[in-house]
Amino acid sequence: MARKYIDNPNSCSLVHTMNIIGNKWKPIIIYLLSNGSLRFGQLNALIPAISKKVLTNQLKELEGDQLLLRQSFAEIPPRVEYSLTEKAIGLLPILKRLSEWADHTYPEIKFEECRIKEIQHKPT
Repeated sequence: MARKYIDNPNSCSLVHTMNIIGNKWKPIIIYLLSNGSLRFGQLNALIPAISKKVLTNQLKELEGDQLLLRQSFAEIPPRVEYSLTEKAIGLLPILKRLSEWADHTYPEIKFEECRIKEIQHKPT
């Protein structure tokens, strides 16, 4: 299935961002990788509602958008791990704020604690 984009003739940064992460699975994948790298099977087990085909496509798109690193290990059986790039790490505070917004806006729902790791950025 071809990737669908929202038309963005005025080059709006919000539309661009939503084109990259604006579906239901990508923020969840980024959230799950916020505490370290995971293998495909681990991600699939943590998101039982996603099909393997959709997870594969989402990982490829995130890698293509330079939000994920895919590292292959020359082992038998082959091992592949996914981790966040610096670009994706920059999204973590935003995802955490979205979680906090839901906590504040919907106090009647007993949400699980959002476990996005606080990343300390090194000065460059």
